[in-house]
Amino acid sequence: MTRLEQLQKFFEEDPRDPFNIYALALELSKSDKQQAAALFELALSKHPSYLATYYHAAKLYESLNNSEQAVHIYKRGIEEARNQHESKVLRELQSAMDELLYE
Repeated sequence: MTRLEQLQKFFEEDPRDPFNIYALALELSKSDKQQAAALFELALSKHPSYLATYYHAAKLYESLNNSEQAVHIYKRGIEEARNQHESKVLRELQSAMDELLYE
């Protein structure tokens, strides 16, 4: 069983688990960016407090040349990290967004 197949199985077994959505989206970002984007959007809408999703979702949109959506996701992640008092995540998201905007 490939990693992708295993992650798809985990997702099918428990599609409400934010890690299952996130991990499958991350793996799909290597082969099917559109499907990955749909899963990242699902994760962001259903589990906005799952901070790991923001960075990778925004990076995916950057790779799709959709900087506007990437910035939108970074901003949402920054706000959520601020609300959760997660300063390290906040700095990582801010740095990634600044790199996108100012390079």
